[in-house]
Amino acid sequence: IAVGMATNIPPHNLNEVVDACLHMLRHPDASVDDLMEIIPAPDFPTGGIIYGINGVKDGYRTGRGRVVMRAKCHFEDIDRGQRQAIIVDELPYQVNKKTLQERMADLVHEKKIEGISHIQDESDKSGMRLVIELKRGEVPEVVLNNLYKQTQLQDTFGINMVALINGQPRLCNLKDLIEVFLDHRREVVTRRTVFTLRKARERGHVLEGLAVALANIDEFIAIIR
Repeated sequence: IAVGMATNIPPHNLNEVVDACLHMLRHPDASVDDLMEIIPAPDFPTGGIIYGINGVKDGYRTGRGRVVMRAKCHFEDIDRGQRQAIIVDELPYQVNKKTLQERMADLVHEKKIEGISHIQDESDKSGMRLVIELKRGEVPEVVLNNLYKQTQLQDTFGINMVALINGQPRLCNLKDLIEVFLDHRREVVTRRTVFTLRKARERGHVLEGLAVALANIDEFIAIIR
């Protein structure tokens, strides 16, 4: 009988994770809340904004949580200040820009979102820039809120921190994951050190033989001859 299990662990800032590991080494009794002072939230590579922290806290404390993510946007005046545009600078994690743009265009065409006159992707090497031009007199905050409701400008990431530990699937909180990682690193470093020591001892026997040969060099030369 086949069994499938899902896991979904969000990406984090490496510096924060290292600091949390060091804190656990110094304070093994640290709580999840203590670790959350060091790792306050996931760090998504595409940027965006985490909207509300309760889902993150649930995920860190229980292993399961729901993180609400929003695109990072700002407003700009266009047509000499007669109209405004919504500029999308960063997207929620795992949201495809082309798919998002097509979804917006469909909503405008179906008249499910009012107030948008044109959508254009002006992204280049310097970064992302998705321009949503509004009709004259439209309030950008209202249009943006509608986009949050109906598109992936607002999306969710379901935290599900399941890991295989000693061959068994286990739902872990933040502290569990760090403890398991530190145990693994101890095992790796111990094995590496034992291997290095064994090689050094083997090399030591060779060096002892060379030292004896050097101390009795004349006799060795005579034997070789």
